Amino acid sequence: MNFRVGIIGGGAAGMMAALAVQEFCQRATVLLFEKNAYLGAKVIISGGGRCNVTTGIKDVRKLLENYPRGAKFLMSAMFRFPPEAVMAWFEDHGVPLKVEEGLRVFPKSDLGKDVVGALEKALQEAGVVVRLNANVTRISHGDAGDAQHGRFLIEDLQGGAEHVDFLIITTGGNAYRHTGSTGDGYAFAKKLGHSITPLGPSLNSFTVAEKWIGEVAGVSFEKIGARLISFDGKRSFERTGPLVFTHRGISGPAIFALSSASAFEQYGSSEPMKLLVNFFPDERPDVLKKRLDEQLEIHSKKLLSNFLDIFLPHSFCQPFVETAGLNATKQVAQLNREERNKMLIFLQAFPLSVVGRGAGDEFVTAGGVVLDEVNTNTMESKICPGLYFAGEILDVDGYTGGFNLQASWAMGRLAGESLGKVVASTSQRE
Repeated sequence: MNFRVGIIGGGAAGMMAALAVQEFCQRATVLLFEKNAYLGAKVIISGGGRCNVTTGIKDVRKLLENYPRGAKFLMSAMFRFPPEAVMAWFEDHGVPLKVEEGLRVFPKSDLGKDVVGALEKALQEAGVVVRLNANVTRISHGDAGDAQHGRFLIEDLQGGAEHVDFLIITTGGNAYRHTGSTGDGYAFAKKLGHSITPLGPSLNSFTVAEKWIGEVAGVSFEKIGARLISFDGKRSFERTGPLVFTHRGISGPAIFALSSASAFEQYGSSEPMKLLVNFFPDERPDVLKKRLDEQLEIHSKKLLSNFLDIFLPHSFCQPFVETAGLNATKQVAQLNREERNKMLIFLQAFPLSVVGRGAGDEFVTAGGVVLDEVNTNTMESKICPGLYFAGEILDVDGYTGGFNLQASWAMGRLAGESLGKVVASTSQRE
């Protein structure tokens, strides 16, 4: 019997799942439904259009430390299709890769479309039937024993309908809605008996209350330590990494990671969260104090406003002085012990008031299909036989640095392989 497999969502997980199904069961008819006019819309624009394909971290257990939600669930998929295997797959399919700072992996061409192009070519060669502009509106589950029609019915906005025997949902989350990730998969999953966790934005910038923030837009730091404290003071989140000031707040990898860790925190202008920035995260306070004291002695005749650019970008010195409550026109030699201590404290705990998330900046959705309802070793639903999930629709998300695409490749591969083996085995029996 020729079984039909439907895959809803032509992103990273969906494309990889389709290829895996076909690889492990060539007799299956694989239908890949994508609502956009082309595949991999979000893959193409990731990494600023360069596509951060995966990470160069080889130790899977260390790799899993970069997932604030779903790390344990991902273990099986990651061990079966780790970053090294992902890199080998793309290079074997004509996409030379390079590893950059922070172990971020990109195509040498710096073009995300080359990554998708390799997948499209592989799909065509594998005989996967790709349905573009297929806006699926309804999925229903019929009699599992109805071999004539298949157990799932997929209906689209154009009035089309397809019966399939097995189904993989890889529709993504509800971030980057202009790429088609509008959260449709959550409704499909609920219709088929699954539960959805609360959803929140992840990997976004922060807006802050400080009025001077626009004056330092573009000022950046290669490495800071950041500690975010909930408005009630009961929870805190810490990360290190690059930071950049924007016209309305702060951005950069360290901030993206903090936003992910604090995805479900509630705050606003009346209840801000305090963010403490350590501009010297690798120096102990006593070591920094010694260095500060030495420079204060050497440059004792300088005004404070001209002295601080030894430690900080010049354009940031004035906001720093004002926030710390110091006098910028005071000569360094005139600073008393309290003022010197305040300077030291603010260099390693500079306060900002976080009042919101950058609108439209969400790359990833935190939350999704409850993981206890999905088999971690196969990606098959524990509730609805023949149904599989992969990708961001699940309650899995990672920090910036290629981790989310890596998770999608790995989950998609595992779902497709597991399903392909089931189809092959069933076909042999019949």
